[in-house]
Amino acid sequence: MAEMDTSGGGHKKGPGVKKGKKLSTRVDLTPMVDLGFLLITFFIFTTTMSQPTAMKLNLPKDVDKPEDQNKLKESAAFTVMPSKANLIYYYEGVDPSKLQSSTFKGIRDLILDKKRRTDPKDFMVIIKPTKDATYKNLVDMLDEMTIDAVKRYALVDISPDEYKFVEATENANGVK
Repeated sequence: MAEMDTSGGGHKKGPGVKKGKKLSTRVDLTPMVDLGFLLITFFIFTTTMSQPTAMKLNLPKDVDKPEDQNKLKESAAFTVMPSKANLIYYYEGVDPSKLQSSTFKGIRDLILDKKRRTDPKDFMVIIKPTKDATYKNLVDMLDEMTIDAVKRYALVDISPDEYKFVEATENANGVK
């Protein structure tokens, strides 16, 4: 609200008459502050909060014997090992001596082919990133599992024997 001081008699002119002080207008901002807080409160309560985005993980069920925890048919296993230079080493089954290499573009066809040839309830992809793999490689591999609709996959540490096979393959192919 704006106020103006209008007190002080008539207008006299002439010598010996003191001029009255001109008072400035005073603006009361209290209603403006109240309105601002009301608007802020309104927008806070009416906006939808963003939902956190997270990957849903299905963990294995508890069993009495730990050796029965992660039983997997050898023929249904497909192991991929992201490594340096955006290469992926893979093998089917449990024999890492049959190691082959591919790129991120080619691994999709290999996963889908193995998925087609395997019973869906048995098929499982085992992801074993090497110490040379980047975080981006691992995230790309997890994205690939979602794109290919792979229901069962596991992220496992690479064994020293498997890493030796990867190093030997990289040295033979001149990968640096």
